[in-house]
Amino acid sequence: MNKFTVALAAVATAAMTTVSLAADLTVGVSWSNFQEERWKTDEAAIKKALEAAGAKYISADAQASAAKQLTDVEALIAQGADALIILAMDKDAIGPAVDKADDEGIPVVGYDRLIEDDRTFYLTFDNKGVGRIIAETVTAVQPEGNFAIIKGDKGDPNAAFLLEGMMEVIGDDVDAGKIKIVGEAFSDGWKPDNAQKNMEQILTANDNNVDAVLAENDGMAGGVIAALAAQGMEVPVGGQDGDHAALNRVARGTQTVSVWKDSRQLGTAAAEIAVALAGGTALDAVEGAVKWSGGSKGVEMNAIFLEPTPITKDNINVVIDAGHIAKDKVCEGAMDGVAGC
Repeated sequence: MNKFTVALAAVATAAMTTVSLAADLTVGVSWSNFQEERWKTDEAAIKKALEAAGAKYISADAQASAAKQLTDVEALIAQGADALIILAMDKDAIGPAVDKADDEGIPVVGYDRLIEDDRTFYLTFDNKGVGRIIAETVTAVQPEGNFAIIKGDKGDPNAAFLLEGMMEVIGDDVDAGKIKIVGEAFSDGWKPDNAQKNMEQILTANDNNVDAVLAENDGMAGGVIAALAAQGMEVPVGGQDGDHAALNRVARGTQTVSVWKDSRQLGTAAAEIAVALAGGTALDAVEGAVKWSGGSKGVEMNAIFLEPTPITKDNINVVIDAGHIAKDKVCEGAMDGVAGC
C-alpha cells in the first residue's frame, strides 16, 4: 500500500467519525465546466460519499465562466452550504468567492485545481507527476525529434504543473538538441477544438514535420489527433484523464498513453474532507494532509495528493477491471496485442 493509498484510507477513516454530525450538513460543489466527460464521474463519487455520510449535495456549473463561478458560489452559500468544493475556472478570479466563504465561516476544498490560498484545503492528483508520466511514455516510443506541446488553459495552475513535469523529463534532451520543441500553445478552456486549431497552426508552421505531441489532457489529445489525421499523420500523442474516447484511441493505437486519475477516489476524498471540515475539523487536522507550498506564490497550504496511473496498450485491463469502462467500449477496433482486449 503506497503513501497515497494510506492517505486516502486515513481520510475515509476520519470521515466515518463525522457521519453522525453530517446528517444536517449541506455540501455545495461549484463546477468550472461540467460538460467535460470526467466531471460526471467525479460528481457521482461525491454524491455517493455524501449520501453515505447523510449529507446533502447541491451544485452549480459555471459553464467555463470565471465571472459566473463567483455568482454560483454566492448562490450555493445562500442555499445553505456548510462546506464548498470548488473546481476553479481561474486561479486568480476565484479569490472573492473564497473571501465570501471565509466571511461566512464556510470551509473550502480546492478540487483538482489549485486555489492558492491558505484558507482552502488543496486536494488533487500529483499533476507534476502526470506531466512526467506523459513525457516518459511518449519519449519511450519517440526519444528524439520535433515535439509539440499542447497546454491547457492559461489561467489554470495545472497547465503549469503539467508542463513542469514534462520538462523534468525532456529538458536535458531539449538543451542537448536531441528534442526540439517546434510548437507550444495554451488552449483556452482546455477545449478540444482550440487544441485542434493550435495543432493545425503548428503543423502548418513546420510543414508537418512533427514527430510527437505532449497534450495536457485527453480532450485536447483528441483535437490533436484530429488535426494529425487530417494530414494523414500518426505520431505518438500523450494525454491524461482516462476519458473513454481516449482509452479507445489507446487501444486503436492513435494515442500512446492516457494517464488515469481515478476520479472516484478524488470525488470520494473531497466529499469526506468537506464533511469533516464542516463538522469542525481544522484544515491541518485532516488525516493524511501534508504541508505544501509548490504554487507560484509559495503559499503554504494543507493538501493531499493522490497517485495517477498511466494507461497504455499494455495495461488497458486495469481500467476494465476497475469498472471504469466496459470492455466492448474500450476494445472496439483495437489493434492486436492490447492487454484486456
